[in-house]
Amino acid sequence: MVTRKEERNDLGFVSVQPLLDGSNDYREYSIRENNMKYFKLSEFDSPDMVGSGEAMDKDFLSKLDQARSLCDIPFRITSGYRTEDHNRKVKGVLGSSHTKGLAADIACTNSAARHIIVSALLKVGLNRIGIADTFIHVDRDSSKPANVIWTY
Repeated sequence: MVTRKEERNDLGFVSVQPLLDGSNDYREYSIRENNMKYFKLSEFDSPDMVGSGEAMDKDFLSKLDQARSLCDIPFRITSGYRTEDHNRKVKGVLGSSHTKGLAADIACTNSAARHIIVSALLKVGLNRIGIADTFIHVDRDSSKPANVIWTY
């Protein structure tokens, strides 16, 4: 059964409150064209703002989609775009790449999958990678050092 929200998404619109520009008026917010094979923009929404996956960088998402294609294993996105409020709530760092739409966290709990995912990310040119016990952080933030891998 299709929900009202899914039906609206099929039409290319979602309700965004508050809007990405910070205003609080209600309106329909048009979704940009999504050419990704493996992801929906909604997978990158901040939990406190429906439609905020729209703020993700298109080139970053394209590279992430390419990496997913190389891996041939699903990527479950645990964090994509974050509003400043949500970033504070999860104790994200000030200036987090998530708040710029340039980062994603991918669920991963075993070393074999971790190796495959990290190898694919590097192969497509994503070279800022953080490794935790339960996720892999990847970003494409040119304001930060490139060619780095760190642990949490």
